[in-house]
Amino acid sequence: FPTLKKSSDVIFTSIPGSMTQKILSGRTSRPKPFRVTNVDRSVKKGIMADVLVDLINKVSDSMSLEGASALVLDEDGTSVDTEDFFQTLPENAVLMVLEKGQKWTPHNSPSRDRPSDCKQKPRTDVAKLTFDLYKNNPKDFIGCLNVKATLYGAYTVSYDLRCYAAKSVLKEVLRWTIFSMQATGHILLGSSCYIEQLLEEEERVEKSLALPQESRIRQLQSKLLGKISY
Repeated sequence: FPTLKKSSDVIFTSIPGSMTQKILSGRTSRPKPFRVTNVDRSVKKGIMADVLVDLINKVSDSMSLEGASALVLDEDGTSVDTEDFFQTLPENAVLMVLEKGQKWTPHNSPSRDRPSDCKQKPRTDVAKLTFDLYKNNPKDFIGCLNVKATLYGAYTVSYDLRCYAAKSVLKEVLRWTIFSMQATGHILLGSSCYIEQLLEEEERVEKSLALPQESRIRQLQSKLLGKISY
């Protein structure tokens, strides 16, 4: 008789002389938003992906790269090279894409163009605000706004404002605008018809008053002509 060994994800069925393996797709991964920057951090884009391969392909297409050799964490340069580690990343994690020959550099690393003996004067930042506008989907109308505030270089507060409903709100505003314009047009059309009827009624009254006077004038003319003929 066949024996079954069942787990949450894989079912193994063993039969004398054969073995089959069936992978169950019970858990479906949900796409997560990521922010990907280039090596010099001059370009940052928001991309939705559910697996590592999908993210690499979308990054290559979005940034017009011939081939992305590696993805690392922008914070500390940790390489994102396995699917298991990729699935543990939180939403809106900042990644850096590297091409062949490029290496990760920390945020406060000195520029290559400056001489090594040139030292910067130490300074103390009181407050620093960073605004990051990105889109999780290219079809998004406005996108998302991430505001990050740093006080004295030690305390950091961030807020992520997602404007997913802005497009639907704009549609409702346009729909009500069109409805109000149509209603205004119907009111103006009805008012013009009513005014036209009033004017026609006044003209009819004036004509009805003018007819008796014309008939009297004709009667007087006929009487005068009759007397002259005699």
